[in-house]
Amino acid sequence: MLRKNAKIELMARVPLFAQCSKRELAEIAALADELSLPAGRKLAAEGAAGHEFVVIAEGAADVKRRGRVVNRLRAGDFLGEIALVTGQKRTATVTTTEPSRLLVLTAPAFRSLLRDHPALQLKVLDALAERLPTE
Repeated sequence: MLRKNAKIELMARVPLFAQCSKRELAEIAALADELSLPAGRKLAAEGAAGHEFVVIAEGAADVKRRGRVVNRLRAGDFLGEIALVTGQKRTATVTTTEPSRLLVLTAPAFRSLLRDHPALQLKVLDALAERLPTE
């Protein structure tokens, strides 16, 4: 299990949270649950409803659209913001490719975070715009 400071340090490396103060990072880390998963575990399924925002603390995952790998996520990368912000179904299937440790924010915690930290809203929208499928 990650120490509180390790969770804060990890959150600081996530581009979405890079400009947050230590106090804000501590609040974000307090909202996040830690989860360890083996390789081959599905984190998101294309077309399914989204209920969480996930940060990869350690490990890696493949992102597939229509069965084709379109990206590989590594430590510090995140997923889930598109479905949580837009309310649309997941745009891709994400599966761990090695044992991974994750930090997970539930949909209510993610929404609370955006409500309480308006500066994050623009960052989330920027990240979302970069990741939306072009079709």
